[in-house]
Amino acid sequence: MSFDIPTLRAQFPSLASGIAHFDGPGGTQAPRQVGEAIASTLTGPLSNRGRSVRSERNADDAVTAFRQAFGDFLGIDPRGIVYGRSATQIVYDFSRNLAKGWGPGDEVIVSRLDHDSNIRPWIQAAEAVSATVRWLGFDPETGEVDMASLNAMLGPQTRIVAITAASNLIGTKPAVRAVADLAHAAGALTWVDGVHHAAHEFVDMTALGADFYVCSPYKFLGPHCAVLGSTPAVLETIAPDKLLPATNVVPERFEFGTLPYEMMAGATAAVDFISGIAPGLAVARRDRLRASYSAIHVHETRLRNRIESALAELGEWYEMHSRAADRTPTLLATVSGGRSAEASRFLASRDVQAPAGSFYAYEAFKHLGSGDTHGLRMGLAPYNDDDDVDRLIDGLRSFVGA
Repeated sequence: MSFDIPTLRAQFPSLASGIAHFDGPGGTQAPRQVGEAIASTLTGPLSNRGRSVRSERNADDAVTAFRQAFGDFLGIDPRGIVYGRSATQIVYDFSRNLAKGWGPGDEVIVSRLDHDSNIRPWIQAAEAVSATVRWLGFDPETGEVDMASLNAMLGPQTRIVAITAASNLIGTKPAVRAVADLAHAAGALTWVDGVHHAAHEFVDMTALGADFYVCSPYKFLGPHCAVLGSTPAVLETIAPDKLLPATNVVPERFEFGTLPYEMMAGATAAVDFISGIAPGLAVARRDRLRASYSAIHVHETRLRNRIESALAELGEWYEMHSRAADRTPTLLATVSGGRSAEASRFLASRDVQAPAGSFYAYEAFKHLGSGDTHGLRMGLAPYNDDDDVDRLIDGLRSFVGA
């Protein structure tokens, strides 16, 4: 299954700027439908949730639609969907809530492959209750996670394993199900950062074995917010601090204050947009998502292969760090002479956006030992086309005079 790229691109007003965007891992462009959903919900009529008048029903319906959309997106009960301002905020909230039950002798496991938002909150929560932090490493040469060390460090004292489903830095997709199975055998929970993963792969929380899965719609064509998926049964075991009049019903007990109904509507629209990219003959939204992600995967992988081939030809100047066998269409390279940031600026002068940095994957970037203070990250999204890739490759060649 494929899709019509020009037709898809026409639905993104921002692409008229002429910029070739390779900054998808940091946040994608949004289609017109997402902006319209936000605007129409915000301009109402809109009130606090209720069923008395239309403005109340609009708010209530936006919340219900959001939970159903992301229940379909993750393959779980909509009652396990929690709205959050950002993935970082969600991890901070839940790490502190879960840490209420930890103490000296308990252990948490974090991964050096992860974005810092799935590392630092767990470390700080553990430190606050004198629990121990253990580190799961990865091979900088292959990008693969060290599963043998995980098996060795797990035990009855392990409370949670925090692992990414896909590295936002080098694209590696760890064997999350294997991690979850080992964690569960030790009696531990598994917290999965799916922020980068959900932008490129059809998500099945049950197949992953995740107890918690966090994603951010702005990484997959939606607005700036985040979503936590879990099961109602697991959420019922967690008691956050909250205002006395606030509901204790799951999942609302974790959502503080009045919800941003317009952002929820925009996120719902993003899910619907993705489901319509290449649905084939599928009717149910989850089936449409499955078909569309399959087509997106084929499209993005083809473009990734083109970029990789060009970088291989330029190997004297560019060192590739995205090497795992199973990975997303996100490539990290460093430029000889420590000039990655300079290369990014050169590309930007041509309206090719491929940012340079460590992208909050602080531990992963340090572990790579590239010798540069920045890496050049080139990440694909469904709206990228061959012209974008041509411009990127031409810029990479021109920068080094090849």
